[in-house]
Amino acid sequence: MSEEVEATGETVGEAKWSALRELERRFPGLDKGSVTFEILAEGERGLLGVGYAPARVVARLGEAATRPAVPPADEAHAPGSPAARLEELVARICAALGANASVTVTEDESVLAARISGGELALVIGKHGQTIDAIQYLANAIVYRGQSESDRKQVVVDAAGYRDRRRATLEARADDAADQALARGEAVALEPMTAPERKIVHLRLQERRDVATESEGTEPDRHVVVRPAAD
Repeated sequence: MSEEVEATGETVGEAKWSALRELERRFPGLDKGSVTFEILAEGERGLLGVGYAPARVVARLGEAATRPAVPPADEAHAPGSPAARLEELVARICAALGANASVTVTEDESVLAARISGGELALVIGKHGQTIDAIQYLANAIVYRGQSESDRKQVVVDAAGYRDRRRATLEARADDAADQALARGEAVALEPMTAPERKIVHLRLQERRDVATESEGTEPDRHVVVRPAAD
């Protein structure tokens, strides 16, 4: 069976995604991180869309990936299941972004999680996590579409432990802002954050009785303000 695949797409990312999916079809359990890509054509659009030429890439298996092990049946995601849809969606977005990454999906009773690993993850995370937050928002909207509310789980998309690191940073900043607000006796404004990040700050300080928090401003400049609690 061939260990390389040539594929086309509107963009290089789409062509990479198509080639990767074909390799996965041929080699179940493929380690995506071992796949390398050769770009044959970047693709181009003619004037007013006339003369379109697709992007072309070749995907090749690394030596260690030529005989991948097939995952146990209980680890496989049934076609069309929320887990399978999440894996395909996130993999396709990573490819479109030009990130050579692999996606692992796990789930428990309440959470369906996609964890991204590989190179060029800065493309997936984005400034202040804006890109990965957008991916997670999209996944939550799509993965359980058409299913009842009782069947839905929270969908989390993470990349190389970014969310845990970012949470620790935000909680530390929340504590510092609270200390500054009390020392100065005035409100302290944090930098603009996404809605999930603002929620982390609010939750961090909600148990404290000496400070209060609220969000102010409009997107994309909406931010948290920490002020001494009223007596």
